[in-house]
Amino acid sequence: MGVAEMDCSNLSLGLTAVGVLVSWLYIYRWRQRNKVGPKTWPFVGAAIEQLLNYDNMHDWIASYLSKSKTVKVPMPLTHYTYIADPENVEYVLKTNFPNYPKGETYRNYMEVLLGDGIFNADGEMWRKQRKTASFEFASKNLRDFSTVVFREYALKLAYILSRTSQYEQSLDMQDALMRMTLDSICKVGFGVEIGTLSLKMTDTPFAKAFDTANIIVTLRFIDPLWRIKRFLRIGTEALVNQSIHTIDEFTYSMIRKRKAEIKKTKTSGKQSQIKPDILSRFIELGEDPESKLSDKNLRDIVLNFVIAGRDTTAATLSWFVYMMITHPHEATKVYEELCKFEAERAREEGVTLIQVDGPEDIQGFHKRMEQFSQLLNYDSLGKLTYLYATITETLRLYPAVPQDPKGILEDDTLPDGTKLKRGGMVTYVPYSMGRMEYIWGHDAQEFKPERWFKDGVFQHVSPFKFTAFQAGPRICLGKDSAFLQMKMTTAILCRFFNFHLVPGHPVNYRMMAILSMAHGLKVTISKRI
Repeated sequence: MGVAEMDCSNLSLGLTAVGVLVSWLYIYRWRQRNKVGPKTWPFVGAAIEQLLNYDNMHDWIASYLSKSKTVKVPMPLTHYTYIADPENVEYVLKTNFPNYPKGETYRNYMEVLLGDGIFNADGEMWRKQRKTASFEFASKNLRDFSTVVFREYALKLAYILSRTSQYEQSLDMQDALMRMTLDSICKVGFGVEIGTLSLKMTDTPFAKAFDTANIIVTLRFIDPLWRIKRFLRIGTEALVNQSIHTIDEFTYSMIRKRKAEIKKTKTSGKQSQIKPDILSRFIELGEDPESKLSDKNLRDIVLNFVIAGRDTTAATLSWFVYMMITHPHEATKVYEELCKFEAERAREEGVTLIQVDGPEDIQGFHKRMEQFSQLLNYDSLGKLTYLYATITETLRLYPAVPQDPKGILEDDTLPDGTKLKRGGMVTYVPYSMGRMEYIWGHDAQEFKPERWFKDGVFQHVSPFKFTAFQAGPRICLGKDSAFLQMKMTTAILCRFFNFHLVPGHPVNYRMMAILSMAHGLKVTISKRI
């Protein structure tokens, strides 16, 4: 056979192989023509489509869940099953709870940041932390301490907003709220002032590192190469190591400092003067030989509380402010409720309200804010039902944790007949669920606080329908604390300020474990006397 004939033969074989491959791919995709959910490719599953939609992942998932209450998304190393039907959610979070732990996959992704803390733990380790944390959150001492701290930092933020409005400057409201919640949770969690909330808005290494680590560990969920990057210590995995080093330096220094303070207090016989912050309580509990809490355990416990109490609350407050900007009718109703509340509480307390002589009366304005804040406590905040409804409605549409994956220990079948294979992951999706007409009705995507009332009385719904705080055995222990801070902050802000979005500023979410805004929330502020 001549050279020309060999070349022709090789070309023919090559074309045949290409033809077979194209035909196989065509048949592979043709078989998926009636499939509900993302289309897949051999070997890589739905990874390509998922990567292309990474920046709008939650809406991408919601678009499929609006057509089917359960959606399967195959990936190269695992399978994700997304669920939105409350019956399926209840089955996973409660009915067959033991079969759906956080799982090894989730633990591997998040371990570098969360360690063995309550949000990343399973089994006996989780139960032990849950029992202790449940007792602490029920403590009146912690609730009273938190109330004072939340009021203090909400007022501090209000002073900054007052100055900003005076000079007609713009402000990134999300950044300010992140600083407020970080400062307050560090005060409640560590018992220390870290001072990120100030007129200068200076960055702290801890806060910056915390945000960086959060973003990177979230990216791991769709990055099939992250383990290789970690092994080679390159790219994002090199950056996350640097961030964790900064986080650990700060956290361990706080643990050493607090242990030294507690030892000194006990030595002086002033046991009652031990601070009521979460770290101090767990250090005390760790002295019990049965607890055996190491510094690493304390680090994990406190960082889990920080990510829960800082990021989730700040994100929700940011979306709340955005809802007030974009829904002026509802914002007016909140303001009117607050004014009525202020007048009634002042009469009850026998307080004469300070008069403010216009927007330029800075001293009078600040004194009035302080006076109003003193009318706010755990019990009185419960009277602000419309404010509560607007926060709840914000959480329905913009849940702080937009999706929550669980591992699958054993093969199982969901109530709707969906088969689940062990080793995969099943994810309930609060962001999608809040937008589903088959759950909330034809107006599901509208911001409508009135939906929470019946005959003028606030109506709670099943936590398997409104899943912003999870449900079942893992239901959020900090729900009351989160609402306490959110109501305290929004009451002060909405009573004394109007917010206006900076023209042209884009508002959309950033892909991370918490539903924060990708570009912040740039606003200008005006006072309400």
